Amino acid sequence: MVQQNFIKLYEASFRENFDLPAFSDYTDKTTITYKEFAQEIKKLHLLFDELGINKGDKISLIGRNNVRWATTYMAVITYGAVIVPILQDFPANDIQHIVNHSDSVLLFIADNIWDSVEEETLPNVKGIFSLNNGKVLNKYNSAKILEAKEEAENNYKSNLGEDFSKEDIVYADCSNEEIVLINYTSGTTGFSKGVMLTGNNLAGNTVFGINQKLHYKGTRCLSFLPLAHAYGCAFDYLVPLAVGTHITLLGKIPSPKIILEAFAEVKPHLVCSVPLVMEKVYRKTILPQMNRRAVRWAVNIPLLDNTIYRKVRQKMMESFGGCFEQIIIGGAPLNKEVEDFFYKIKLPFTIGYGMTECGPLISYTHYSEFIPGTAGRVLEGFMDVKIDSADPFNIPGEILVKGENVMKGYYKNEEATKAVLDEDGWLHTGDMGTISEDKTISIRGRSKTMILGASGQNIYPEEIESKLNNLPFVMESLVIEKNGKLVALIVPDLAAADQFGLAHDDLPIAMEENRKALNKTVAAYEVISEVRLYPTEFEKTPKKSIKRYLYTNLTK
Repeated sequence: MVQQNFIKLYEASFRENFDLPAFSDYTDKTTITYKEFAQEIKKLHLLFDELGINKGDKISLIGRNNVRWATTYMAVITYGAVIVPILQDFPANDIQHIVNHSDSVLLFIADNIWDSVEEETLPNVKGIFSLNNGKVLNKYNSAKILEAKEEAENNYKSNLGEDFSKEDIVYADCSNEEIVLINYTSGTTGFSKGVMLTGNNLAGNTVFGINQKLHYKGTRCLSFLPLAHAYGCAFDYLVPLAVGTHITLLGKIPSPKIILEAFAEVKPHLVCSVPLVMEKVYRKTILPQMNRRAVRWAVNIPLLDNTIYRKVRQKMMESFGGCFEQIIIGGAPLNKEVEDFFYKIKLPFTIGYGMTECGPLISYTHYSEFIPGTAGRVLEGFMDVKIDSADPFNIPGEILVKGENVMKGYYKNEEATKAVLDEDGWLHTGDMGTISEDKTISIRGRSKTMILGASGQNIYPEEIESKLNNLPFVMESLVIEKNGKLVALIVPDLAAADQFGLAHDDLPIAMEENRKALNKTVAAYEVISEVRLYPTEFEKTPKKSIKRYLYTNLTK
């Protein structure tokens, strides 16, 4: 059990960092201090009192990253209730299902999302509040909710108001064994389950982040990953707030242009990203430079290549604000070519491994010790790991983990819980990999996506896709099986094709050349028999993994 109490971490932090900036909204350029943040939390606590919310009640939250979202999340868990953050990418039917399945009694929701949700489908929800302006959204029973809201506001003004002090920051006494969060997954299999995380699970992640000095008092953080997802929540929200970091909420889709402008302005001390963002930055800003004739010539000459790489590294450092200590990449596999290039230019980056069921972290290594092709060492003192393989050092097997960060189970789904949590407490991750003697993990792919070759070979489509995505005019790809053979679905990079002067009718010819080039680099049992052009980007989860289950029947 983690020694630090999860809720009391924030009680202590908000008192200690009372006058420091807590949040800025990148869009409207407003900033609030930890004092103002704590005041808004107190107002919500008074509202919960008026509404008769009890310890352990579930409260759902859905919308883009903004200060109201951040305030609501922290107000719920510090009250002793259970937060149910919902990814804003979920369709209306899924949102309604999650709110009802989680037994939520309150809902905080962005106006644009509320437009697609019917109040009649949420019979157990007492109050519905706007994340845009705090207004009551109930059509039914609104008078009672408005009265409670007004009473809470009056209580705050009469009892605290401008006299709010550090001593007024007093939060619920909750054991670390209690559930504080139910996080509904959006995986590649299409089945959403409510992951129950305790205070201990989240304290394990938070305390590890504090001990590693990922954030510390006075640092700056640019939050652009969805906070409703475990990765962004842990390291762009929970860890920063526990130490007094200034968090800027991007609140926009992180395109390369937008995100690089934000990095230049905020100058964060730590960058947490998913592979897709890093790969887009690489392809849109770095590759065009490296493909210039003079640069291609220079990198083939000893001594000159180091000069070129040093300049590229410096430019990349500056493009991310110039103040960051390291980039942590997680959530999905990083393209091998991109990883190799980053390592070659000595970019301070590392790759971690985790999953929602561990809130999320399983393994991490500081960039100075990072080994390409791995996903870091298992968190010493927090987690343990074993590989279900006769030779775990060389032959891939399923990765099993155990420790402080492992979830309590899936909410109201005992069957699914038993399927992944065995009697000894080992969580079966569904990922295939190997491990070194110092417990550094190397991931090969998902056990569910692994394809069994004609002669019994294990084929990991992600590895083939990584190579395919580096070939000309390929934006992204998906390798699936058809009648015992491998077929590649390819989304073409039309912008690159246009820039090169390639006509649309020429794309199939170019892709066939790519197929031939790829097959020269893979094992005989991994060759692609056919390529098919796909017209739009593949649908993805919030952590930008392709929802493979949507495409497995396309070639049948």
